[in-house]
Amino acid sequence: MDQISDRSLTDTGLPASGTGRILLIACGALAREILDLKTRNRWDHLDLTCLPAKLHLYPEKITEAVTETVARHRGAYDDIFVVYADCGTGGLLRARCDELGVQMVEGPHCYSFFEGNAAFQSRAEDEISAFYLTDFLVRQFDAFVWKPMGLDRHPELRDMLFGNYTKLVYQAQTDDPALRAKAEECAARLGLTFEYRATGYGDLEGTLASWAGRNARQTPG
Repeated sequence: MDQISDRSLTDTGLPASGTGRILLIACGALAREILDLKTRNRWDHLDLTCLPAKLHLYPEKITEAVTETVARHRGAYDDIFVVYADCGTGGLLRARCDELGVQMVEGPHCYSFFEGNAAFQSRAEDEISAFYLTDFLVRQFDAFVWKPMGLDRHPELRDMLFGNYTKLVYQAQTDDPALRAKAEECAARLGLTFEYRATGYGDLEGTLASWAGRNARQTPG
């Protein structure tokens, strides 16, 4: 899922500021999770627009893409939040968000905040040789791992690229037996042992709940 918006921002015109509406600018790899949390918590005052998930293959492009999207929508919302962690930008995204006066998700990457940043950090030294997949990356394994690394054309590169890894950790956001089976297959293809870890949404859920509470206008139950 490269790009998604759960609200038309072009056909119906931008919503006016002062209405309590909040815009989330997110990585497309998080769209399912954010939309699920929006629905489950009735965060109807949150709008979502996603940048292409494939920007993760080109992290040097993330900061400018976020900057352009903030500028495009700033006047239409009471608050804008960026649903990215550092994601390989080397601190540049954090610095730009500070300049723009918008908040972003804490943590180095989604693997960390899905597990919980404190928990991930506590394991970091022991898991230096772990390769992580989320629900999204399991679904999109060929598009985001296998093909970009050239393994579809040169499978002999596998041992060179993954020789220093010892295990694949599947951080499951949902309890889906089919995804778990596919993750095990991914581990086998990479020649790694498999570990299943049910993380749910980790710190992402609490972060969105905090932001949603700024201008909460939930639909009455």
